[in-house]
Amino acid sequence: MKWIIDDIKEAWRELQRWETWLVILLLVGFGVLTFLIVRFAFRTDALLSYLGVSGGYCKLMSNKSIISMFSGMVFFALTAVLTLGETQQYFQAKKRGAHQQAKKSLRWAFFWGATAIALASGALIYFSMNCY
Repeated sequence: MKWIIDDIKEAWRELQRWETWLVILLLVGFGVLTFLIVRFAFRTDALLSYLGVSGGYCKLMSNKSIISMFSGMVFFALTAVLTLGETQQYFQAKKRGAHQQAKKSLRWAFFWGATAIALASGALIYFSMNCY
């Protein structure tokens, strides 16, 4: 029974670290972007539009734009995971005192995070121009 209390104490200690809250914020941010994109993506489904369930309407997408959106969202997912990985590597390098590696990881984390946000923003702009 004591191990449950120890686990709860350890979880509480982790929640008091700023690194934990940064990772939680990143996860929530990427989750919100994903939710917004998925909300628009469901409006493009012809069957949902025909049944009147989608709550909106989007112009029909060509094969080229469907493939582009699919590829873009795959790359969005990959860049989001890369951002989280580089952030974790930054924390580990900082903890070990490897300042050069920490600096490099921080730069890559910003690069991959900006790329993920750019991909998601591009999808949102595309959908907002073609959906109502």
